[in-house]
Amino acid sequence: MTKAMLIINPSSGQEKGLKFEEEAVTALKKQHEEVTVKYTEGEGDATRFAEEASFGKYDALVAMGGDGTINESINGLAEKDHKPVFGFVPLGTVNDFARALGIPMDEKKAIGVLETSNTRSVDIGKIAGERYFMNVLAVGAIAEAVYQVSPEQKSKFGPLAYLIEGAQAIREETPFDLSIDYDGKKWEGKAYLVLVALTNSVGGIETFAREAEVNDGAFHVFILKEFSLPKVVQLIPDLFRGELKSNEQVEYFTATDMKVDTSLNLVVNIDGDEGMKLPFEARLLHNELNVYVPEE
Repeated sequence: MTKAMLIINPSSGQEKGLKFEEEAVTALKKQHEEVTVKYTEGEGDATRFAEEASFGKYDALVAMGGDGTINESINGLAEKDHKPVFGFVPLGTVNDFARALGIPMDEKKAIGVLETSNTRSVDIGKIAGERYFMNVLAVGAIAEAVYQVSPEQKSKFGPLAYLIEGAQAIREETPFDLSIDYDGKKWEGKAYLVLVALTNSVGGIETFAREAEVNDGAFHVFILKEFSLPKVVQLIPDLFRGELKSNEQVEYFTATDMKVDTSLNLVVNIDGDEGMKLPFEARLLHNELNVYVPEE
């Protein structure tokens, strides 16, 4: 007997998870004989439910919620002996992981993906030996500014809210000393921001790391070395053309293992949420999960 678990965050997307619950269950029952529904009530619930699905040898695990719910679910599946096929219905503001996989932003269409058996293997990252991420690590003023974005700003401006808040924050900052040891190499210098991307989409900008694929076996590292108004004017067109890595203000390289340290008391942002203080170490897990995606 095949079985699936559906995790719903009732508060995500103006309670859209509850609204589309019945449709999601119906879609899963086309592929699975048994569907168990779990509702999150607080932080860590999705991780615990995902672990239950792994230990219970479920065939599929589906999460309905924002990037936080999806991140928690992945943390419950990573490096388990048995990993159900993972699926999700994006209900958040940015939904970078969904954008990278081509999963529709429309809830009904995203649920339709669950009716197929089309999957794709994806890389994830492991940080500090205890947490996992599927999209991005960030250090610097912009990374810390996202914590200041209110629900009202998200509703009004969408992903642009993070860019607005970040631009205001970085204008008031000075560069910090940055050291990155990676794959037997080392980068040292001053920086305003460092981003470690697993996918092409960061902050809702799908051209941020245009060359990045969800299973290319590499972190894509971007270091913003300079910041001034004239230089930002030059940076923005490259950002939206997907040519950020060739901009003279940006240092770019790929890595699979890395250790990051700074001169300041900074905290790493993990998939949009506050993580641990630096230094940190991160390692890439190649083809760690199998995820439902739309048919070509």
